[in-house]
Amino acid sequence: MKDISCKLLVIGAGPGGYACAIRAGQLGIDTVVVEAKKLGGTCLNVGCIPSKALIHAAEEFKKVARIASGESPLGISAGKPALDLSKTVLWKEGIVGRLNNGVSGLLKRADVKVVEGWARFRDGKTVEVETEIGPQVIRAEQVVIATGSDAIELPFLPFGGKVISSTEALALIEVPSKLVVVGAGYIGLELGTAFAKIGAAVTVVEAQGRILPQYDAELTRPVAKRLRELDIRVLTGAKVKGLTSKGDALSIEATDGEVVTLAVDKILVTVGRKPATEGWDLDAIDLDMDGPFIRIDDKCRTSMRGVYSIGDVTGEPMLAHRATAQGEMVARIVAGEKRSWDKVCIPAVCFTDPEIVSAGLSPDEAKAAGIEFKTGLFPFQASGRAMTLEKEAGFIRVVARADNHLLLGIQGVGAGIAELSAGFSLALEMGARLEDVAATIHAHPTQSESLLEATLKALGHPMHI
Repeated sequence: MKDISCKLLVIGAGPGGYACAIRAGQLGIDTVVVEAKKLGGTCLNVGCIPSKALIHAAEEFKKVARIASGESPLGISAGKPALDLSKTVLWKEGIVGRLNNGVSGLLKRADVKVVEGWARFRDGKTVEVETEIGPQVIRAEQVVIATGSDAIELPFLPFGGKVISSTEALALIEVPSKLVVVGAGYIGLELGTAFAKIGAAVTVVEAQGRILPQYDAELTRPVAKRLRELDIRVLTGAKVKGLTSKGDALSIEATDGEVVTLAVDKILVTVGRKPATEGWDLDAIDLDMDGPFIRIDDKCRTSMRGVYSIGDVTGEPMLAHRATAQGEMVARIVAGEKRSWDKVCIPAVCFTDPEIVSAGLSPDEAKAAGIEFKTGLFPFQASGRAMTLEKEAGFIRVVARADNHLLLGIQGVGAGIAELSAGFSLALEMGARLEDVAATIHAHPTQSESLLEATLKALGHPMHI
């Protein structure tokens, strides 16, 4: 097979890799992208997109079930709903397929060559790709490593049989009667909540003392309350020991040291993700590492000249939108533009019920940084729009410097609040102060008014509370 030469080689076509390749192609750079699985990476195929599809389907099912039970005050009646999970999965796969085709079309339009297969480094400018029709050698002037991350497997609870990762959970065509979720981070709670809404008896086991430990406790309280309402059993400070000898139950060590067993149909392990650095022969280029991650500078350059790295493989926060922004930046750098990573914030969104958004510094982080600050919080219980949606749980909170009122962070928890995250980030990136937001007219009636009200509270003259 004839060798390929190009100016830019991108290894991995996830949100970071394909964004980098598309922008590079648009800028006239001769670009090749290598992908071992499907275009779009984990996020599009077995992560962000399919999980949100399942979450939406579960919420719709729960709404109808509530109406059928006579609990709704809206005056709507309906019969008992039924769910064919296999059809839900087909619908979800249809969405994924459309997006796969969309990415493929965008790469083609940008004149990016796609090579399907597994790449292994020979040196910093050469890889050999194992394709279906044989080895393909690619030589490039510059390389971007965008290989993403993989689910962490517990050594005493390996994947297989009853033990599944989020990938297998999103492909289930039957609702498990008894589901145990190991790990109360965002992936575990998002999927655990969805399965509880469609009929599974869900137990969540978390080694730390509370759920969603990456968020501050004030943000997670409404989520914990909703978990109780959904009859999801949560065991915090508990350690998983492994499957029992018969393989039909899970052994758990509780906080008091007592070992209990939980009957299971499926065990969903969501204890985090690790960088995908194995199998690529990265040793051949001997990059500097930052623990398990590839070390990069503010231009995403690695320790080897001409080799960049972006996305999950470079460390936290392991978020698709961070990877996309890094990829777009690197493409412009390769094109000769001056760019560096100077983002004020990278918003984090947890699609639990209710949803959580965190952008910038939390009160705890501002305190740890030694910054004098003030906060303002507006509860959705005082929001007319939240009342009309029957979604009064949660709030929006702002954190600002005490001296000049510069916004340092905006957080919130509530139904559909993920859609407000762009506004939160924009305010922080633009260097807005409390007075700027307070002087901006927010449409009524919307949930976004709660941001205005939170800034008014921080300024000491609230209007509606």
